[in-house]
Amino acid sequence: MTSPPWRMVTVDIDGSLTTVHGWLVLARQFGREQGYQDLMRRFRSGQVDELGAITGLLELAEGRTLAEVHAALARTPKLANIPEGVARLHAEGLRVALLTHNPPYVTAWYRRFAGFDDADGLFGRQSVGILIGPPEGIRPDKLAGLAALCRRQGVWPTEVVHVGDGGADAAVFPHVGEGIALNARRPEVDRAADRVLHTHDFQDVVDAVLGAGVGR
Repeated sequence: MTSPPWRMVTVDIDGSLTTVHGWLVLARQFGREQGYQDLMRRFRSGQVDELGAITGLLELAEGRTLAEVHAALARTPKLANIPEGVARLHAEGLRVALLTHNPPYVTAWYRRFAGFDDADGLFGRQSVGILIGPPEGIRPDKLAGLAALCRRQGVWPTEVVHVGDGGADAAVFPHVGEGIALNARRPEVDRAADRVLHTHDFQDVVDAVLGAGVGR
């Protein structure tokens, strides 16, 4: 098998690395599931835009401790073999980063869990002290996050494979070397991708990146 032309793989979290939305698990732990469901209903109906939805999700963690959030992240159902897949990509000389609308206190947990090299895609701040504070100046932007990751890791966007399942990921696909739609529920996301996968094993994603997988 010849070496792939890629130097970095970027991966979404919710719906891509996880089999349910991670913020649903957090909301359930914090007794805020109804707030989550109401927010998602308003987002799907167009009453709330992406910025409002992301801000609303971050507000679900407000007033909770970092330990509580991390306990929920540990319990969130995920694809099998994520750490093993990341290690395999590293062994092939690729960087592996998170391109997500999740805040740093979430991406830091995933970086420790699986060995991801970097993370970006959400701008603004949410203080993490004794308790997690309110979101301030939030701006979800995966294209800007991609640019930041490429600068820090010293790669061109054409050397990147992006893996994701949502509309924001579909918007990234035309700007990278290859886009992989992973477990996407919306057909327009699959149509925007170069490759379509449905799997609960991250090793299948690695196979696709390295050229051994099957896709569309």
